Amino acid sequence: MRSTAVVAGGAGFIGYAFVSRLLNEGFHVIIVDNLATGTHRNVNDLLQEDYCEFVEHDVCESLAISGPVDYVVNLACPASPVDFSRIPVEIMRVCSEGTYNLLELALHKRADFLQASTSEIYGDPEVHPQHEDYTGNVNIAGPRAVYDEGKRYAETLIHTYHREFDMPMHIARIFNTYGPRMRPDDGRVVSNFCVQALTGQPLTLYGDGEQTRSFCYVDDLVEGLFRLMTSELAGPFNMGNSVETSVKELADKVIELSGSSSEIEHRPLLHPDDPKRRRPALDRVREALGYEPTTDLTTGLTQTLEWFRQVVSEQ
Repeated sequence: MRSTAVVAGGAGFIGYAFVSRLLNEGFHVIIVDNLATGTHRNVNDLLQEDYCEFVEHDVCESLAISGPVDYVVNLACPASPVDFSRIPVEIMRVCSEGTYNLLELALHKRADFLQASTSEIYGDPEVHPQHEDYTGNVNIAGPRAVYDEGKRYAETLIHTYHREFDMPMHIARIFNTYGPRMRPDDGRVVSNFCVQALTGQPLTLYGDGEQTRSFCYVDDLVEGLFRLMTSELAGPFNMGNSVETSVKELADKVIELSGSSSEIEHRPLLHPDDPKRRRPALDRVREALGYEPTTDLTTGLTQTLEWFRQVVSEQ
């Protein structure tokens, strides 16, 4: 008998890849998404009669699903910096009310709960690399806090349900994921650079470009999420790539792989509390789940650029 997973946010970039993996593993999947940042294209490419269905719904409203459910997966939250200022209240609501409604669904169905948390809960970290016991350095009054603090609240709520109701939970803290199906206008550095390079625009580099990120290809992230969801382990577990890359190095790599003649244009930092360095400590997840990303940046960016070439050609 097929296991059933409700995937909130399943029409998004990571959601598409994760639902694809679940379908390949023989799951019945119910995608729940209000399409605020998810796309009809992703939904249409995933739907399969009897195996994958779509419910257009805002998780900030209570959710009823008929039939048995084995897993509830919460990927439902805009995660791009441009969204932090565009829809800040909506982000805080989906982290709080949305997580609550999905937990209530999991409780009613006696299902496991998988939470997509984030490296953003570490804020602008004062320890490096960031390990799961680090409680973070977040500016609660800054523009990024709607996402940072929203995700921190969500983790606390999930732990509370775990303690109060013995609900099986799994928490993954995701670091800087990229790959096909990213939105061209989502404001993340990889999508920005790819679109700018392919359309001959200057690559906009904020600050000196020495700030670092650890870029994880989406298929590597999905492997970790699937292993965690189907385990008996709660977490939280960092998930990402431990190879640290400066934003300047990323810009140079995108220009090289795209064959673009674009130049690099420096601009002032948008937010002073943007993290200066970010790299996950993966010791815990390696030992517990045998998780290790395998896609190098050149390979991942090459496949991502192919996706954006298609998107740009259609515009």
